[in-house]
Amino acid sequence: MKLGVIGCGKMGTALIQGALRAGVVNAAEVFGCDPYEKSRADFASATGARVSTEISDLASQCEVILLCTKPLDAPAALKQAALAAAGAPRLVISIAAGLTLEALEAAASENFRLIRAMPNTPALVGHGAAGFCLGSRATSEDGQIAKSLLGAVGLALEFPERLMDAVTGLSGSGPAYIYLIIEALADGGVQAGIPRADALRLAAQTVFGSAAMVLETGDHPAVLKDMVTSPGGTTIAGLATLERHGLRSALIDAVSAATQRAAELGK
Repeated sequence: MKLGVIGCGKMGTALIQGALRAGVVNAAEVFGCDPYEKSRADFASATGARVSTEISDLASQCEVILLCTKPLDAPAALKQAALAAAGAPRLVISIAAGLTLEALEAAASENFRLIRAMPNTPALVGHGAAGFCLGSRATSEDGQIAKSLLGAVGLALEFPERLMDAVTGLSGSGPAYIYLIIEALADGGVQAGIPRADALRLAAQTVFGSAAMVLETGDHPAVLKDMVTSPGGTTIAGLATLERHGLRSALIDAVSAATQRAAELGK
């Protein structure tokens, strides 16, 4: 599989690094394209792939294309790729936030099969969470390719497009919510006398380990919470405080607000 990447920024680079580690592709099969010299140089150094300034160089050769540009640049990039492909079939996986499959397919050749994806920034360290949906011309085999590429840097789940705004509100924006929680936990530790650097490491590792237990055990978070919560103990005192201050409702409302905003931006 010859794989092209239009937009060699951090996310495009991370996705290719993951695919290389997982053996989905090898560097000789990867071709990157970016107008900025530093982005091209960093991408080539990190992946060992060829790079170019011209989309036509990439689109004429690569059967699969990762579209990792800014959303405003994506339609023009697709049109250039379609011209260069000269009617040849291509699978395009777009990570342009907010761009619907309808908008992507309108900008592309009818021989292009489109997939819309929403990865998140923890993909940069190999622990991402991504949702994706198939366009009208994409096949189940195309879906497996998307899953292998996105899954090489974390979790990848397929959804109907009507849920992609919710994916954006939950996992796309979710890291920011968790960073806020980590910062607040660390502040609590500092208030209780723990040095700042140690409090931050304890807070981050606690979140990381707790998430790993949910994923690895398959147990409901409520079950795992009860394992920590003894009668009359410290944990139930802390949980009661969180409930009084509405942490659960605040997080639910945050996901809902981000989902609504994602829908607005996609119009």
